[in-house]
Amino acid sequence: MSIARLKKISVIGRAADKDATLARLQELGAMHILPLSPPETQVEKKVSREAEDAYKALRFLAVVPGQRRQVRSDPDFDVERFVAEVLVLKDKLRGAQDRRDFLADRIDTMQPWGDFTFPPTKALAGLRLWFYKLPLKNRDSLAVVDLPWQIVGRDHRVLYVAVVSADEPRADLMSVPRTHLGAKPITVLEAELEDAEIEIETLLGERMALTRFLTLLRSSLSKAETAAELAFAESQTFDDPDLFALQGWVPEDQVAALEDICDEEGLAVLISAPQRGEVPPTLIEQPDSEAAGVDLALFYQVPNYYAWDPSRVLIASFSVFFAMIIADAGYGVLIGLGVLLFWRKLSATARSRAWRSMLLILAGATIVYGVIVGSYFGVGPPAGGILARLKLMDINDFTTMMRLSIIVGVAHVAFANLMAFVHKPTRSRYANLGWICVVLGGLAVWLSGQTGQIYQAGLGAMGLGLLAILFFSSDRPVTSGIDWLWRLFGGVQSLAGLMGMFGDVLSYMRLFALGLASASLAVTFNGLAVNSFEAHSGLGLLGGLLILLIGHGLNFALAIMSGVVHGLRLNFIEFYKWGLPEEGTVFRAFARKEVQE
Repeated sequence: MSIARLKKISVIGRAADKDATLARLQELGAMHILPLSPPETQVEKKVSREAEDAYKALRFLAVVPGQRRQVRSDPDFDVERFVAEVLVLKDKLRGAQDRRDFLADRIDTMQPWGDFTFPPTKALAGLRLWFYKLPLKNRDSLAVVDLPWQIVGRDHRVLYVAVVSADEPRADLMSVPRTHLGAKPITVLEAELEDAEIEIETLLGERMALTRFLTLLRSSLSKAETAAELAFAESQTFDDPDLFALQGWVPEDQVAALEDICDEEGLAVLISAPQRGEVPPTLIEQPDSEAAGVDLALFYQVPNYYAWDPSRVLIASFSVFFAMIIADAGYGVLIGLGVLLFWRKLSATARSRAWRSMLLILAGATIVYGVIVGSYFGVGPPAGGILARLKLMDINDFTTMMRLSIIVGVAHVAFANLMAFVHKPTRSRYANLGWICVVLGGLAVWLSGQTGQIYQAGLGAMGLGLLAILFFSSDRPVTSGIDWLWRLFGGVQSLAGLMGMFGDVLSYMRLFALGLASASLAVTFNGLAVNSFEAHSGLGLLGGLLILLIGHGLNFALAIMSGVVHGLRLNFIEFYKWGLPEEGTVFRAFARKEVQE
């Protein structure tokens, strides 16, 4: 796997050939389009490259329970017309439900006041009624109300007060805001509510009927996505009455195919390598079987185009960290059994098969590490057996486990700096060598007990590393004598990251802490279950089994969550910080979408 090398392609052609050219380029599926037209300022006019309406329609129908028998083939099925019909139905249903909820709330508000009809305004000499729900504890506040009022009802909490006034009373007339009842009596509201319920039932029936076309909609999503992608590309071109221009990035191995298209369409084409200051998008090339590594690499941050591909490193390091956090061979077996249980479902696509392999790697790493620390659902191996001989470490040995975590952290951070040194083209790459010397030297000083030749070698390595960081951290060009001082100042700034390096290495202590927590919880639940079994009763047996099942289920879930979150964190925060500090943008090919099964 590697980051693909790209070329910038600029295409100019006749305006009349624009549609045919875009169709050919979309069929090729190799260009990341760059915008040549000014961005649209009006949000409603911006073109999305996603088939948003089609997905809205799909989500609206897919959640309906008890869907109708599916239509598998219909030559007259028009996905655009169907999507528009579904979205109109969705808006109607939402409007009817909103109206139903409003009416139900208004009826609930009016219920304590009774069913009445407002008299005409002329009948009250221009006066109007204004209503308040006054808490019983505020009954005395009515004495200072300077408008005619009347208590028309009460319950155990509230007085229902009507005030007579030609104009709306001032806001501070009472200690509570007035109640809005509207002009319609309850009987009219109830009739409207019944109509709304009937309308909702009718619309739900239409929605249910449309679910019979879900299979056709899913299979047609690729057409909708392809059309949306094409519309987006059309909005990115520069257009003149006679000519159009298109620009984008293309992988080097696809340049020849694009040139053939340009020759056939009679287009002018300019091909150039990335210029100084240009950062092309990042396209990670990999076989389908290793797609999980790419997903991990792009999950948090897209590597810069000029960086290196971390996919395989992430698979290996994440597996190790995950295993050290789970720290139990029994839990590793459960993960493996889960993969086997869903084996067929995980075989549907190349990407799902890649993730199936990833899960198997995680299960295998967890089992191996669990055997090394001798933990099987929190139970140690029997003495004298083969499993006991395979136990190489005790997870309760704090000193050993702490050293192991720090060594893993130092190795991970040092490797990140090594990869940065190998792939960075500037002189600051030697500062990465300096950081390697500092972190390895610090480890040697710590493990040596601060005596002996290892201690002296560690101090020497740290000294050389600090000097390399001081003199090579800056890439500032030297055009005058003062630039040397600025370079030195940049090195001093970089040395301020020494505490950050120290903190990053200590972050790997979480591998030991979380692994110990998982093992301790497993042992605790086992102890509680044994105590319950010792009751020698049916209830005690049932209680012990429930403790084992629920306790280990909870611990397993927490361990999985911790393994994923913290295993990825150490890669994306600590590792990326030193090995891949610069972020890139993902390569998005202008291509036809595959038919969804």
